[in-house]
Parts: sequence; structure tokens; C-alpha cells
Amino acid sequence: MKYVTLNNGVKMPILGLGTFRSKDEDAYNATLHALKCGYRHIDTAWIYGNEKAVGKAIKDSGLNREDLFITTKLWNTHQGYESALKAMEESLDNLGLDYIDLYLIHWHKSYEKSIESYRALVKLYKDKKTRAIGVSNFNIHHLMNIVDNFDIAPMVNQVETHIELQNHILNDYCTENKIQLEAYAPLMSQDISKLLNNEVMIKIAAKHKKSVPQIAIKWLIERNIVVIPKSINNSRIESNFDVFDFNLSEEDMLEIRKLNKGNKIFPEFDNVEF
Repeated sequence: MKYVTLNNGVKMPILGLGTFRSKDEDAYNATLHALKCGYRHIDTAWIYGNEKAVGKAIKDSGLNREDLFITTKLWNTHQGYESALKAMEESLDNLGLDYIDLYLIHWHKSYEKSIESYRALVKLYKDKKTRAIGVSNFNIHHLMNIVDNFDIAPMVNQVETHIELQNHILNDYCTENKIQLEAYAPLMSQDISKLLNNEVMIKIAAKHKKSVPQIAIKWLIERNIVVIPKSINNSRIESNFDVFDFNLSEEDMLEIRKLNKGNKIFPEFDNVEF
């Protein structure tokens, strides 16, 4: 496993299991299987409704807590100072954990809400309820609002990132400010057929004797972007993890870069109605 080092020195596995839309038994089984396969990084969120299932899988895995990296997120209706503090307690209770490894503001709602919520995250970080803090679905202007108002910069920004939405400018800003970019929907979520049928990706996959999803995951890892592919299928969970025995060439990387279309699957960060 490759790790990235966050701006506070915490090491984060570069590959993890996403659990978006994974419910109850599916979330439990996927998390438990992933942990058995070698995953040590699990990403969940309060709004997914599966924190309890993920927590049970963590417990049943028998793994040492300090060997795991668990992320959860502050939902939009819980944003604000006091409400964020309460939300963390609920998530900890759901997961059956004493602390979270990474706590994220799930979506940008307003500059004022972001400030109050992030102020709560800073307190949670100082109180050791979480080892790292950050945001999700924040663009550069949203990040600047945090960076300019706090001494502790976000450690992570988790955003939709895949071959058709490559986020080079956002990643450059994050790198300059020591914010780790993390990719959700790396396999293009419900638009996965666009990925699987892409001729360039098929050609590169054949060259390396790997699958197209494995190439898509490895491409992000080569960019030093944390990636959390979601699956509830055991064989795909295993396949998504089997990406550390090959490297993409500079030519491969350039070919994939040409696939960027700015094609967003999930809502624009400034137009979130939920």
C-alpha cells in the first residue's frame, strides 16, 4: 500500500473503499471483505445511512484500530458550530469508535456555514476526536474562504475526479496549499459505461494486461491523488485493490490527460439544493 502524508504529518492510504449508496448488509459485507483483502482505508458519511454497518464490519474484522483509516462526513443539515459538534458524536456512536481519522464538511452550503462548521472541526481536531480534518466538494474559491480565515488549513479536499473531470487546476491549488486531493467517483459512477467503452483506456488496459477500472484507479494514484472506488461486489473490490504491481508510462498519462472534458456527473458545488 502506498500512503500520502497530510499537512499535519498523518499518513493516509492512497487507496480506500467508498461506500456511497451501499446500504446495511451490502455496506457491512463490502467493508468486511475489503478489510480482509488488505484495504485499510474506508470512506463513509452520515448521510449514507451506513455508519453502523461500517462500524460493525470494522469491529468484526478483528483488526487493530490504529491500523485503519476511517473517514466520515458532516452532512449539510448539521452544518454550524454546535450542530457539527453534536453530529460528530452521533457518527462516533454509529461507528462504535473513539475517534475518526478524517472528518470532512460534506458539501459547501454557504461561506458563513463553512466558517462555523470548520471552526467546529478545528475544535474536534484539537480535542483529538479526529486525526485530520478537511472538506468535500469545495472548489478553489470555497477553499480560499477557509485558508484565509484559519491557521489550520484543510488536510483533504474530496471531489469528483475521473478521466472526464481531471481537476488539474484544482489539484495544483491544493498542492500549493498542502491540501491533499481525494477522488470520489473515479470510475464515473452511473456513467461507468463511458469509462469501460473508452478506446484509449481499453488500449492502455490491454497493454498492461489490466482492466479499464484498474487503469483509471492507477492513473489517479500516479497523480498522487487519493482514490476511493466504491463496490459491493467481492471480485471488483479485489480487482480495484490489485493496482500496485505495475506503473503507467509518461505516454499513458499524456494519452489519458487528453480525455479530459470537464464532464461533471454530480452537482456543481455552487448549486447544491440539498
